[in-house]
Amino acid sequence: MGTQLARRLALAGYFGLILWVALWHGLLSPHPELGAGFMLMLWLPWLFIPMMGMIRGNPYTHAWAIFLIMPYFLHALTLLWVDEGERWLALVELLLAGTMFVGNIYYAKFRGRELGLSIRKKKKE
Repeated sequence: MGTQLARRLALAGYFGLILWVALWHGLLSPHPELGAGFMLMLWLPWLFIPMMGMIRGNPYTHAWAIFLIMPYFLHALTLLWVDEGERWLALVELLLAGTMFVGNIYYAKFRGRELGLSIRKKKKE
């Protein structure tokens, strides 16, 4: 896997997850008691936080955006376990979050190397 493929995976998972969350909670299966608007306000804003850095290809943003998708992993895994009616919806969310996760990890790693960024201390010569 190269830098460009990792970036494409990260962006595909990212924008796919934004679209999927909006479709799922807004149109396909809005929550009966809480309503679509509340669910969208709960799930969507977090995804917009890293948008500018991800569009610009900042490896640091790709790295910390991994932490923002953890609630989506947990949400999808929980629904896969407990809710038969929304399993396919949760599976799509899990696949998109996983795609973003893998793409972000490898893009941050490869692009960071290309730019000479490292958290390791250099050895004394």
